Amino acid sequence: MHGYDLLVVGSANADLVIGLERRPGPGETVLGSDMVIHPGGKGANQAAAAARLGARTTLLARVGADAYGRMLAEAQRAAGADPAGLLTGAADAPGTVDGSGTGGAAEGEDAPTGVALITVDAAGDNSIVVSPGANARLTPDDVAAARDLFEAAAVVSLQLEIPLETVAAAARSAAEHGARVVLNPSPPAPLPPDVLALCDPLVLNEHEARLLLAGGQSPDADPGQSPGPDPEEWAGALLGLGPRSVVVTLGAEGALVAGPGVGSQEAEGTGTVRVPSPPVRAMDTTGAGDAFTGALGWRLGRGDGLVEAVRYAVRVGALAVTRPGAQESYPSAADVEAAGQESAA
Repeated sequence: MHGYDLLVVGSANADLVIGLERRPGPGETVLGSDMVIHPGGKGANQAAAAARLGARTTLLARVGADAYGRMLAEAQRAAGADPAGLLTGAADAPGTVDGSGTGGAAEGEDAPTGVALITVDAAGDNSIVVSPGANARLTPDDVAAARDLFEAAAVVSLQLEIPLETVAAAARSAAEHGARVVLNPSPPAPLPPDVLALCDPLVLNEHEARLLLAGGQSPDADPGQSPGPDPEEWAGALLGLGPRSVVVTLGAEGALVAGPGVGSQEAEGTGTVRVPSPPVRAMDTTGAGDAFTGALGWRLGRGDGLVEAVRYAVRVGALAVTRPGAQESYPSAADVEAAGQESAA
């Protein structure tokens, strides 16, 4: 039995959120709401979402020795995540991992906690600019030093708000220790072929899918060629890049799952399945994709099949958009169960 259902390797940011009626155009200034500060970052969000659902999870990330870093560490503990992987400050040497959540460099070194500047408009849609800070100091050496975490994990979840070389090192370490790799290429960037080949699944939204495909990573792809309008077509093209399976999130329409043995195909064939989302009234989409991916990783770590895990994750993501904030919006397993009973009534 694994010690962790899910190990998340990724970013931890302070989210500085401002609400506004509409986004400003170039050169335009608009007035917004009072600023609210939330714990965030794609890695921290995924770990918090999974832990809140009941997953045994930990986050390998780096924060600054500052108030935002302390807020993020406390948020992980409050969600129920093990703080064993949380590193503090910049490191000139490999970070150390310990149970206090303050391993790595000594306090006071100049690596501020990452910050995300987020605007949320009246429709609940968001725009985000990230200043990586200490996230950019999470290194392959830190991955090597966290060997015990990788050995204990059933699933390792990755994103691209940390250095790509660190993502690659984490994916390879996961494979070395027999863990399943879930990777969300956000913000989109070209991935090494051997890393893509480990993704099971590659999880991305419509925007990320279009950018990744337009980048022409496939040897047979035409760089700059835009994919068609059909998500099933995207999924097939994405599988052509090398991942073992693909999940495309479709917002209010749910998600599309593609891979070997999916759908009505024979066990050795490749198929697709659409998983609808329950109807909800969206208040704030910030972090909803991370809630989806954290829930997906947890359910895969528990032994669910891919389509079954996506069905659960879609419900988690739908609940997350009905509440403001990122981590604060994430439901518990009891919330998900109650929502399912209400929709069935």
